Amino acid sequence: MSKILVVDDQRNMRTTLAMMLRGAGYEVDEAADGSEGADLGAKGAYDAVLTDLRMGGFDGIGVLRAVKESNANTEVIVMTAYGTIESAVEAMRLGAFDYIQKPFSEQELLVKVERAIQNRKLTGEVQLLASEFKERYRFENIVGRSQAVREVLGRIVKVAPTDATVLITGESGTGKELVAKAIHANSKRADRPFVPVNCAAISETLLESELFGHARGSFTGAISARKGLFEEADGGTFFFDEIAETPLTFQAKLLRAIQENEIRRVGENKPIHVDVRIIAATNQELLSAVAEKRFRQDLYYRLNVARFVLPPLRSRREDIPILWEFFLEKYNRKMSCRARAADGVVEALMQYDFPGNIRELENMVEQAVALSGGGMISVDDVLPAAVQPKRPAEGGGRLLADVVDCAERQAIEAALRECDGSRERAAEVLGISATTLWRKMTRLTITYPPA
Repeated sequence: MSKILVVDDQRNMRTTLAMMLRGAGYEVDEAADGSEGADLGAKGAYDAVLTDLRMGGFDGIGVLRAVKESNANTEVIVMTAYGTIESAVEAMRLGAFDYIQKPFSEQELLVKVERAIQNRKLTGEVQLLASEFKERYRFENIVGRSQAVREVLGRIVKVAPTDATVLITGESGTGKELVAKAIHANSKRADRPFVPVNCAAISETLLESELFGHARGSFTGAISARKGLFEEADGGTFFFDEIAETPLTFQAKLLRAIQENEIRRVGENKPIHVDVRIIAATNQELLSAVAEKRFRQDLYYRLNVARFVLPPLRSRREDIPILWEFFLEKYNRKMSCRARAADGVVEALMQYDFPGNIRELENMVEQAVALSGGGMISVDDVLPAAVQPKRPAEGGGRLLADVVDCAERQAIEAALRECDGSRERAAEVLGISATTLWRKMTRLTITYPPA
């Protein structure tokens, strides 16, 4: 039985409305004025609230706000007298479901109430489905409400059930491995292994042996035969992170493995059949790498079947508050803390460009929770003073050179972190020469690891 609250300071009107609604099978509570209506509406679990707009003291707008603040799904219908339509329209702008103009018939009232309750049920079902959607598709770690995130989630649902090869591109820290895991989790291979490998972390001499395996005695130290990661992933999904870091000689062998579903262990000629789905990721522009002869064109087209482009965090800033809360809850739970953000923290984060993207934000939150001791987290706890958004001084502003230096420092430090201190790789990520990077680090007094 649906439950309805009737709010009206005219006793006869309130009693009549309650009788009509009870006669139609609804459970009804009554409030004699706006203040009582706001209290009951905020405390009670009502499917709908029917409130007069004009009441002495606390009016219907106040009731509407109180109800919506406590339970946004509760639908509110405002009753208005002739000549106050503008107020009713304002109420709908604030979240009222509908309005009804006095005098009205019993049939007109019941139709509007029924529509409101049906809409409330539909809203609840949609939210329940959204929750089940995340649970079903294992998207609990892909957080955000931006259009970009919704498009990625929708594309995962479409691509995952197929065996199509996937290429994921985006800056470091945008969540490429999370997307790869979500694709695997929603595929027909979900009960088989998901094997990730960071191509940049394995030396060129070991890469082929690590992935394809080797025969006994195939090289110094190979005292026994060993299966490679490709065989370990048989029946499942193989994730190549930083695929652009692989050498051209290995790329040719990888292309054959993908096309023929076969590998050969180092030191053996016998082909081994493997059934794996390939997902590759990179933070580089592969077409540029192809043009520069650093990446095979045929391998690029073989990988680029289903493409995901993950946007940087700075281009979807509306997700920053949600991600902040997600990571704050995660690390509070992990460290048995109750840390919370002081005023201005989220606002400061919204102004920061996050060159390290989501990974950088997560690291900020983890460090802040650890240092806060479970208390209040300040802006200084999450953002170094050098990169905090600064307000222009009275009578003047920041020099352009200072702004440029600050931005360069952020980008260089983030690149060095991502590349584990390798200046050569950091220079590639930044699109500058190693010499230029060294000069900038010298001028900005940047050291790695930081002093």
